[in-house]
Amino acid sequence: MAIKLTLDKILNERNLSRYELSKRTGIQYQIVDNYYKNKVVRYDSYILNKLCDFLECDISDLISYDKTTY
Repeated sequence: MAIKLTLDKILNERNLSRYELSKRTGIQYQIVDNYYKNKVVRYDSYILNKLCDFLECDISDLISYDKTTY
């Protein structure tokens, strides 16, 4: 997979749980869990915007692209 979500690393660095992120952003837990586990096929700009806003980060902090794995 060339595109990888790094939400797991960000939450671990900030000592936040998926449950807490879900409650504080209003994003359903299952959606947060899918982003955390990198199981998302279609990225929702609304969700990404809410995550960036809450985590005070750029989109490039949440998504990485590796040319060698595609």
